[in-house]
Amino acid sequence: MSDTAPQGAGAALLFDGPDVDWHGIDRRWRQLSWLTSGLVALLVGVVLAVVAQLVFGEWLFTVIPLVVVALVWGWNAVLIGRRWPRWGYAETADELWVRHGVMFRALTVVPYGRLQVIDVNAGPLERSFGLATVTLVTASADTDARIPGLPAAEAARLRDVLTSHSDPRRSGL
Repeated sequence: MSDTAPQGAGAALLFDGPDVDWHGIDRRWRQLSWLTSGLVALLVGVVLAVVAQLVFGEWLFTVIPLVVVALVWGWNAVLIGRRWPRWGYAETADELWVRHGVMFRALTVVPYGRLQVIDVNAGPLERSFGLATVTLVTASADTDARIPGLPAAEAARLRDVLTSHSDPRRSGL
């Protein structure tokens, strides 16, 4: 890197692989995240409003928790919108690269030979959106990676590709 490169350019290159074709996660992950965080916010807001009404007995104190929860949910919705495009994965001949994060960015490179478990999960809401999460487990807890928001067919394809690339003789390391 030359001395004339902008300061942020080095940081950007840090999270891009050399000639790696990045794949993003599905847009439906963003909608699913908004929905689940909204359901949690609604549940917390109702519980806090009922408790406030029972404790204080005035409507003003009932509305305050609802407003606070709505503001927190709104901020979380903005963060979800910013996090979604930062998720990505890339397959190379020898490794799977996974990156994510806005403020605290992370890049995990998992060599196929180190894979011990390839886990595909999809809860009821994920299944209703046609999505799944692929989780990779290696011998080191620090190099585990997960890729949420994959279409079910892509999750199955990735599972099969990773299984075929992993070294079965090293399983259980």
